[in-house]
Amino acid sequence: MDYIEAYCQVEPVDPWRDILIAELADIGFESFSEEIDGFKAYIPACDYRPDAFISIHDKYVKGGPRNLSFELTRIGGKNWNAVWESNFDPVLIGNACYIRAPFHDPPGDVLHDVVIEPKMSFGTGHHETTSLIVEWLLETDLNDLSVLDMGSGTGVLAIIAHKMGAGKVTAIDNYVYAYENTKENALGNGINNMRVLHGDATLLGDELFDVIIANITRNVLLEDMAVYEKVLHKGGIMLLSGFLYFDKDAIFVKANRLGLELAGEKMQKDWVSLKFNKPIK
Repeated sequence: MDYIEAYCQVEPVDPWRDILIAELADIGFESFSEEIDGFKAYIPACDYRPDAFISIHDKYVKGGPRNLSFELTRIGGKNWNAVWESNFDPVLIGNACYIRAPFHDPPGDVLHDVVIEPKMSFGTGHHETTSLIVEWLLETDLNDLSVLDMGSGTGVLAIIAHKMGAGKVTAIDNYVYAYENTKENALGNGINNMRVLHGDATLLGDELFDVIIANITRNVLLEDMAVYEKVLHKGGIMLLSGFLYFDKDAIFVKANRLGLELAGEKMQKDWVSLKFNKPIK
């Protein structure tokens, strides 16, 4: 499979880099790497819609940052791992979770060593939204709890939940390469009992979960949050991320209408993660 790389150079970088990443995520770009002068974004060539991309380009060229340029490159599938290896350094989160690629040396004394082969999937711990969710997980006692990871990407969050003692972990992603990547990474971490499904929120039925993770875009969260709430146990936890600070109120209003109670907020740069509890009564 071939991919499209969009190299965005923007001035000033902040806050425009995060705003543009959010816009591209909404039209299907799944992987991002930050550069000094902007960022690179990746999407399968078969999912790339020139009209949607041009719409974003024109919107911000006319009324956005001081300088903005995009360079599009088609990348053959065989070169994808080389692209990631050049951008993927190990990351330590909360002094307890070390996320690395198979070609990195294992850490010395770290509680959770997570090995991720990212390929074309989102989730290496480098992006703020992934890091924020990992911080929530490290603060939560997951022992014997059932965990659902929606939009699993590489499976990194589901894998961490499993390593932290979750009793049953389900990971779902609607991109086939992410579904396959999650399965591969689970096995690479010695996990053979994680349920990995290809699809979206329509797969959710009567099964209830103690913890639901959804690190997805704003629009998907607003569309599917009601489904997540239905399959969350009373007293359960919902961890949401994937949106910028100016979308926080929309997420909060939707959750509040569903009867969820805000239990905390985390922020890195302009990215936000919200924690909600489902009341017992």
